[in-house]
Amino acid sequence: MPYISLYITPSSFDNLLLVSDGDLLTGLHFIGSQKTEELMWVGEKSDLPIFRETQRWLDSYFSGRQPDFTPRYKLENVTPFRQEVSDIMCTIPFGQTMTYGEIAMQIARRHGMRRMSAQAVGGAVGWNPICLIIPCHRVMGSGGQLTGYGGGINNKIALLELEGIDFQRDVT
Repeated sequence: MPYISLYITPSSFDNLLLVSDGDLLTGLHFIGSQKTEELMWVGEKSDLPIFRETQRWLDSYFSGRQPDFTPRYKLENVTPFRQEVSDIMCTIPFGQTMTYGEIAMQIARRHGMRRMSAQAVGGAVGWNPICLIIPCHRVMGSGGQLTGYGGGINNKIALLELEGIDFQRDVT
């Protein structure tokens, strides 16, 4: 059974649902996103040390700074491809972005391939169960174009603004 906790965000964001296996963070989702409804029903509310650690990270992040630590987390049911995309997302610095195509090119180079599908990368980015900490909101369409976001496009816009990121507002 998963354990859950609610994090109250600043007013320009939806609140966050924290999920744990009892030891490590296994999910961080904006309330109202596709993944939260079921978890709200099956999760047991708890005040775990990992939730307090994650809340400190979130407090720092929402104050406009990149936190100097990362809460302990694990990705459950992760494929090697999703892991590789997640690892690349974790290299995107606070206040910067990367495109789906750039991630695809990195993966293609690593594996000696001529090209990799940016759409496949998009699927792996959209799968991300630990938003913010694994910064999928920093992944953009070509030319810095704003694309959809599993946590809600309004949250993505607010996150990019919080980090001072310039982006094209036309959503594709």
